Amino acid sequence: MVSTLHRRGMRSSLPSGVVRRACSSVPAVSHHRVTAVALCAVLACASGAVSPPPPLPPPPPPVWVQVWSDEFDGPAGSPVDTTRWNYDIGDGCPGVCGWGNNEKEYYRSDTASIQQNGQGQLQIVARVAPAGLSCYYGSCRYTSAKITTRGKVSVNHGRVEARIKLAAGQGLWPAFWMLGSNIGTVGWPTCGELDIMENHGSDVTSMSSAVHGPGYSGNTPLVHVNHFASGGVTDFHVYAVEWDVESIRFFVDSNQHYSVARSSVGRYGDWVFDQYFYAILNLAVGGHFDGDPQSDAIFPATMLVDYVRVYTAQ
Repeated sequence: MVSTLHRRGMRSSLPSGVVRRACSSVPAVSHHRVTAVALCAVLACASGAVSPPPPLPPPPPPVWVQVWSDEFDGPAGSPVDTTRWNYDIGDGCPGVCGWGNNEKEYYRSDTASIQQNGQGQLQIVARVAPAGLSCYYGSCRYTSAKITTRGKVSVNHGRVEARIKLAAGQGLWPAFWMLGSNIGTVGWPTCGELDIMENHGSDVTSMSSAVHGPGYSGNTPLVHVNHFASGGVTDFHVYAVEWDVESIRFFVDSNQHYSVARSSVGRYGDWVFDQYFYAILNLAVGGHFDGDPQSDAIFPATMLVDYVRVYTAQ
């Protein structure tokens, strides 16, 4: 069963010696003249302009209620919980060979590629491929793993976060991201894509978050690169996205590093984020994002995931 998660009088200060004139015995004048005189009196008597009311305070931040999680607390060597996750298998063929990015990995579901490690973490491991495994470009060079919550849990507006530690190395492309659940009917990029965390394996000091949709996708997404003041992606960090009808906000360790307003998206294309999205974790190898590995010495390369949590606004 698919789990769909919803969200949520004026003071007068006259100079010394100046007195007010009495209104008695004033000749009759027109209504317009009275109005003009009254206005002049007000302007003359006022000691200064009345201050505008203070601006309204910003609305309070949402109160998030956790509605789903995977803490990956199974025994060492155990597979992921398939009531929560699906495996993507292969090299993307025949539909989208290389997963649309000229990637070189072949995704597998064996415990050498993905397992719970008995320490409360999920590990996704990229390795040099064994002999005899064929890919769209010939003999496969690498294996890895990719899991999704498609058809099992999705959220329409909310907060999704994961605590993740990455490996380093040219050609590694780890990601924590989301796709619109309607991808099967409208296709990509009309379904929308939220890249909560992507990393070029050649640069451990930064990661990026991006928004893809019709008119702003592929090589021209709405994207921001976050540079770590100290440390980097090889340390554990919490990567999160929050979104509602007005904006999408990306966080690293509770610090917002990027925000995309609905009004700004309209300059490029349609806003497609008032719908359900599902989560994805994967460790790609090679392709257009960070190029291909220059050495097999970086393998095995491990991506550790402490947890994935989903919240909706109270």
